[in-house]
Amino acid sequence: MSDFLVQDADTAPLDMLLKPFSSIGHDWMLVTAGNGTGRREWNTMTASWGSFGVIWNKRAVTCVIRPTRHTFSFVEREPLITFSFFDDERRKALQVCGSTSGADTDKADAAGITPALLEPGAVGFEEAKINLVCKKLYWQDLNPENFLDPAIEKNYPLKDYHRAYICEILRVYRTPRETY
Repeated sequence: MSDFLVQDADTAPLDMLLKPFSSIGHDWMLVTAGNGTGRREWNTMTASWGSFGVIWNKRAVTCVIRPTRHTFSFVEREPLITFSFFDDERRKALQVCGSTSGADTDKADAAGITPALLEPGAVGFEEAKINLVCKKLYWQDLNPENFLDPAIEKNYPLKDYHRAYICEILRVYRTPRETY
């Protein structure tokens, strides 16, 4: 396993490590939940929708997951979620994790990435430049009746509306090659 540098979220230089718009929206991230590194003990998915911020006096990540995704049941079951960010050279791995189902495919093998148990209940990836270990604080299903912009509905042709999760960032695991 890689030797990660570990910092509590309160002391990690998150403003320098991640960019609020491009880290999720352009570079993408893997959202992972599980309790071990065996193929059936965890699942991950690529996400390009979400946000960083502060809520309830906590540094937080918000993500959205459709209930039709295999990863959804893992996120529902586990109290911790990890958000993993990679260098551009791993773009293809993120494409694999976003286009295949862990129910049918060994995503780690197909994507060429290595799951790592960062701490009990938190699975990240050795190849990630940053793994955020987060605790779920809140969830809510998106209600289409509350969409103020009718154009949002076009994102849901199957009516499979996302569930939003607000997660407190507890710890930051980053590769030693990252210097800030």
